[in-house]
Amino acid sequence: MGKARIYQRAKSAMSSGLARTGQWVLEHEPAERKVPDPLTGWAGSGDTNGQISLTFPTLEAAQAYAARNGLETTIIPMQPRKLKLQAYSDNFQ
Repeated sequence: MGKARIYQRAKSAMSSGLARTGQWVLEHEPAERKVPDPLTGWAGSGDTNGQISLTFPTLEAAQAYAARNGLETTIIPMQPRKLKLQAYSDNFQ
């Protein structure tokens, strides 16, 4: 039985848009640890499930997919956004 985590995408810090923030993402947990390659030094493993990231429109759809495929899931709740509201003149105080 594999393990996976389900979370909701956060807003990108590089843009003010909210595109794809309502989607839920299912990613597999690593099955084995990564080891450095002796020639290049890059870290890698034989586990190819770590390369897969599935998106779903709702949490229930992601949980249904995990149940159908026998995945043990961990749901990571989204942290609330903290807004710092200030006036432009506050920069010069």
